[in-house]
Amino acid sequence: MKNRYIDRLVVIIGLGMVLSPLPWISSTAEAETLTLKQCLEQADHANPALRTAAWDRSIVRQNARQTASALYPRIDIQGGYTAQQAAQAVNINGFSAETQEPTYAFATLAGTYTIYDFGRNRARVQQADSQSDAVASQFEARRKDLALQVITAYFGILEAGRLAATARDEIVQVEQHRRVAQALFDEGAVTRNDVLQAEVRLAAARQRSLAADNRVENSWLQLNYLTGSPPSYRADLDSQASVAGDSAQPVDLQHILDQRHEIQALRYRLVSNEAEVREARANFFPEIYTRLALDYVQNDKVREQAIMSATVGLRFNLFDGFASTATRQRAVELRSKNRDALRQAEEEVRLDVATARNDVRVSRERIVVTETAIRQSEENLRINRERYQERVGTATEVLDAQTLLTQTRFDHDQALFDYQVASARLKHARGEL
Repeated sequence: MKNRYIDRLVVIIGLGMVLSPLPWISSTAEAETLTLKQCLEQADHANPALRTAAWDRSIVRQNARQTASALYPRIDIQGGYTAQQAAQAVNINGFSAETQEPTYAFATLAGTYTIYDFGRNRARVQQADSQSDAVASQFEARRKDLALQVITAYFGILEAGRLAATARDEIVQVEQHRRVAQALFDEGAVTRNDVLQAEVRLAAARQRSLAADNRVENSWLQLNYLTGSPPSYRADLDSQASVAGDSAQPVDLQHILDQRHEIQALRYRLVSNEAEVREARANFFPEIYTRLALDYVQNDKVREQAIMSATVGLRFNLFDGFASTATRQRAVELRSKNRDALRQAEEEVRLDVATARNDVRVSRERIVVTETAIRQSEENLRINRERYQERVGTATEVLDAQTLLTQTRFDHDQALFDYQVASARLKHARGEL
């Protein structure tokens, strides 16, 4: 009689477990589905940090244009009006003769062009161009980093949702056990301790559920920030999304280094440093220039008020307080620093590829192991429930079996998440993301 009562209770609770999700499913059946590809595309044009970084490309291009202006002639025009207290005059044999008017207008039109400066301006132009290429490559590297962050956040929501569902399922299971324990206690078959144990485990399961739900919300906030969406935006994610690829393909490190935009940016900066060193050395040589000018000074006392002139000149700095020496030394040291930075970045890429490959392999094996463990945990829970209902098992064994099943499901969900993120990291490390 007691067993039949318990069996009916189990059937009722089981039906409640099956039917209770139906309203939730129907309420979200018409919800919008947000794919991983849509998230990546939206982040590409709406991410606030990426939009800010995009201005750097435009700014550095204008810097390159400004530097290239030194290769063209410089044309200046100026003019004005001068009022003097008295006109300038000369004394000749006791007589005084004015040589200019006391007030006069003047104007100058001049064009100056550097004929040869030992490669100084060319080096500056190459610096600017290389810096522009470096900023463009760095921007592409940011896009790749952003894509990895979006993928991590996307699968983080999927993982957190699975963990939340597992936590809710644990609440249902513990609640089922609590009702069975309460029924047996009411019949005098077990002690109050069994009910108290179930209630304590139920409270712990509810805490895990709250933590899982909070993780879902935080993950959504992170994804919305990365994609430039409103914080309150929610949608159904594609649970079949995957970025896994062939992790066993041969590793061509040189090809990978050529694909990574961070490495390209450092290489461009090193080219810029080389040009900066050449410019600093050119500062120790003279500069040959030409100047064409038309100068006008209002003066009725002279025959020619407008004078045209052509000049070929030589400019050379004799002493600048060792500024040129310090500039050259700074350029040499900065070049050495960036060489070391490039070598370090290349080693980091090699490390990223190796660790990502290991993480992909291990997470794939963990998925297989946890799938088997879930089946074993479910069978273990079934056996302990039957033993408890037959009075040959304890409530602690049932609760431990439920906790073990929950933990095994958590481990499986974590392995699935780690596999996708490790696959994305491997693609990112290879420059394929």
